[in-house]
Amino acid sequence: MGLTVRWSLAAAEDGVEEKLAAYVAETSHARFSGQAGLRFKTWRMRPGEWFEGCYVFATDEARAEFQETFSATAAEAPGSQIIGSAPVLIEPCEVVAVAEGGEGFLAAPSY
Repeated sequence: MGLTVRWSLAAAEDGVEEKLAAYVAETSHARFSGQAGLRFKTWRMRPGEWFEGCYVFATDEARAEFQETFSATAAEAPGSQIIGSAPVLIEPCEVVAVAEGGEGFLAAPSY
């Protein structure tokens, strides 16, 4: 019950990585914290290559509903506006397992 949304950063303007990190820390993290049906979301990035959101939902129905709603407006999503292009991938996946390491889980708007 996972979903991956990925944008390419190959043609994005210089400094986009900092803009994305600021957006996540200042806006997006709070938007998804406590969202009904969502277990957790992780934001990942390889500078100059890609930026993505990885979502894990409580049910397949919650994932499908979010995916349908997001897909309908993906080109206008804040990430798309910052990057200057729509996602290159919106892909459901199966989450096999999640392990919490010895250092514990830290939900934070930036790392």
